[in-house]
Amino acid sequence: MMLLIAMISLPPRSGAATSSASQDLAKLCDEYWQGYLQTYPTYATSLGDKRYDNRLDDITPAGIAKETRRLESALARTNAIDAAALSPGERLTRTALLTEVEDQLAWISCKFWEWAVDPRTGPQVDFMNLPDYTIIDSPADAASFVERCRAMGPYFDDTVANLRSGLAKGKAAPRDAVAATIDQLDRLIATPAESLALWKPVTVERKEWSPADRERFAKDMRSAIQTALQPALGRYREFLKTSVLPVARPPEKAGLSALPDGPECYKKMIRVHTSLDMTPDDIHRLGLEQVAIVRRDLAQLGQKVLGTSNIAEIQQRLRGSPEMFFKTSAEVEAKAKETLARAQAAVPGWFGIQPKARCELKVMGMHEAPYSTIAYYRGPSADGKRPGYYMVNTYLPETRPRYEAEALAFHESVPGHHLQIAIAQELTGIPEFRKHLGVTAYVEGWALYTERLADEMGLYSSDTDRLGKLSFDAWRSCRLVVDTGLHAKGWSRQQAIDYMTQNTLLAPNNIVNEVDRYIATPGQALAYKLGQLEILKLRDEAKRRLGQRFDIKAFHDAVLGNGAVSLPVLHEQIEAYIVAAGVEK
Repeated sequence: MMLLIAMISLPPRSGAATSSASQDLAKLCDEYWQGYLQTYPTYATSLGDKRYDNRLDDITPAGIAKETRRLESALARTNAIDAAALSPGERLTRTALLTEVEDQLAWISCKFWEWAVDPRTGPQVDFMNLPDYTIIDSPADAASFVERCRAMGPYFDDTVANLRSGLAKGKAAPRDAVAATIDQLDRLIATPAESLALWKPVTVERKEWSPADRERFAKDMRSAIQTALQPALGRYREFLKTSVLPVARPPEKAGLSALPDGPECYKKMIRVHTSLDMTPDDIHRLGLEQVAIVRRDLAQLGQKVLGTSNIAEIQQRLRGSPEMFFKTSAEVEAKAKETLARAQAAVPGWFGIQPKARCELKVMGMHEAPYSTIAYYRGPSADGKRPGYYMVNTYLPETRPRYEAEALAFHESVPGHHLQIAIAQELTGIPEFRKHLGVTAYVEGWALYTERLADEMGLYSSDTDRLGKLSFDAWRSCRLVVDTGLHAKGWSRQQAIDYMTQNTLLAPNNIVNEVDRYIATPGQALAYKLGQLEILKLRDEAKRRLGQRFDIKAFHDAVLGNGAVSLPVLHEQIEAYIVAAGVEK
């Protein structure tokens, strides 16, 4: 599928053929992107596009069939465009479009909606996050938000219908995910309308609105929540408790290998998230090798910091010492804010391309914090009105290790996700879809790469914080073992938890949340380490061949200059950078 090697030797075509192919590609890219925004309206909202602010995704069988037809048409039209009649940049775009469309079709073919129940990213969480990225300036914006909230009722009913269809085919979610989601729904149902996260836009003071506009917004929101959303939450909860939980998969059968067509689906997800043709066995072996390497490094640094090279003792000293954990939520927030500020100040010395969009810290709301990972990143709006957010989980601060806080911030904010995602959004001369979409292994591989880079940048405060960096590297190495173990080798949930407990310094509550995340999103966890290893390999190759001419800023600009491309395409882009720097193959 990757065409960049072949494209170098393609013969030139006539000007008319080139012009036609270029125009066809540009038109197709625009149509594809506009169709994507229509299909995923809340994503459009997150980018600052208000056209679909009153809608939710159509997850009915008819809606899914419509999206499948759109993608199949886009795939056929992309394949029909003659690559030889395109410029090198256009051929990269054609390849990127093929990757996106094929990956989405592969995801649809797995039909996750027939069984997935997720307390981390299910609709009961995603909907509560909408106020964080919905821009409500006018009464018309408010009316759209209310209409979207009313649509949440039918959406939950459609979710139930999809899960019921899956049950008829022998598919069910893992028991722990179902139980956690029921608990989550219990909390939401018991929360008054005015205390839900969805209510936050009503509380914003808008002096330019009339009293009647403000009163109407509050009245309509209360009605939407009480008559549409809350009853639907109740129906969803009842269905999960009475129909799904009794037949949910036990922890011993948590992975895809326990589902019909699960092994084949897992192979597809490996390709989708990594852009590589690797088998589960290959990835599992690589993971075991990487875990062994990082255990050696942990032993060496543990000897220096704690006076012991015994991994179990290092783990006990860190996990069992209250001083190694935060005491208050305010401490967690303050440390994250201070670390982000230091990283932002260091960026100019290591990057030529820098984003205009700023990154700000934001604390997770209680509707998601008890069930979420320790942090995540939310990208800026494309129109520049909303910054990128480093979303930090301050729930139960006494379970949040101090020694992980810096590595976490570098990964999720700067120089990790914010730098890469914001730069991609601000690129010029490429189609919109390439600015906002891309391959997981590139996105997460970059963020993991920056955890090590931050050490080169002098950003870690102490060797204890470097232990956190190594723990995070062990964490991502373990993912290669655990994800393939769960989904290809029949591992139980507890096996996965035990393996990560034995081979990382992560806090126990984080390990449990992480394992449940891997169960819910097969293959995604593989992207981090595989992407990081590829970037590190490419950097070593560039340094070897360029010698004194190697410039870290130029290398980073080459990596970040084309959006989130597949790993084979990134290899070709770095090869072009090396050649352009004056070194022949």
